[in-house]
Amino acid sequence: KAKELIDRGLVFVEDKKVKIARADIHTETIFRIEYPEDIEILYQDNDIIAINKPAQVDSYDIQDAIDGAELLHRLDRDTSGVLLLGKNRAFIDHAIKEFKARRVEKHYVAWIEGVLYEKVEIDEPIFTIKKGKAFSLIDPVRGKKAHTVVKPEELQGKKSKVHIEITTGRTHQIRVHLAHIGHPIVGDEQYGSRTQSKRVLLHSAKMKILDYEFNAKEPKDIARYK
Repeated sequence: KAKELIDRGLVFVEDKKVKIARADIHTETIFRIEYPEDIEILYQDNDIIAINKPAQVDSYDIQDAIDGAELLHRLDRDTSGVLLLGKNRAFIDHAIKEFKARRVEKHYVAWIEGVLYEKVEIDEPIFTIKKGKAFSLIDPVRGKKAHTVVKPEELQGKKSKVHIEITTGRTHQIRVHLAHIGHPIVGDEQYGSRTQSKRVLLHSAKMKILDYEFNAKEPKDIARYK
């Protein structure tokens, strides 16, 4: 049970996430388990259900919790915000075609390392290694097309809050592209962040698909970041 909680990213010592279940830890260490909050339904009808996914919850866990629903896309475990599921085969097939045709608008907010002064557009192909824990990198030869637009919104010291829009949906696309330009997302140690955080500070703020638009309010760790 303890290993499962650690693997899910729910165990902390002080403000640091415990990452290795077999690591040597002092016997008097005090652990803190932080379970995710209840899942919030933003909207649902006979075709679609929109969830405000909490951070540190797997997208597939949400799918499993909703009878008859199927994920239309996925968010990383640490990423919070709008997550969409379809409720019937005809709609699911239609929606997936919209994703493949890049007609779905996807907007995110994040806190990144360093100061970003102006809009940046990133067109760098991404290749994903899926053995074990997924890892993506810029690879002009093997990579698939990936497009990300980043706009600065706010500054806190040497950190920047940014708005991000993507037209493609490669694995870890936003994280890889931001690291590539020297601004990894706060808490994203896998891609170079040196700032301790309970999670990667990335939030799916808005999605538009077909005639639907869904918005998820920023969680406190992003809205009140200091």
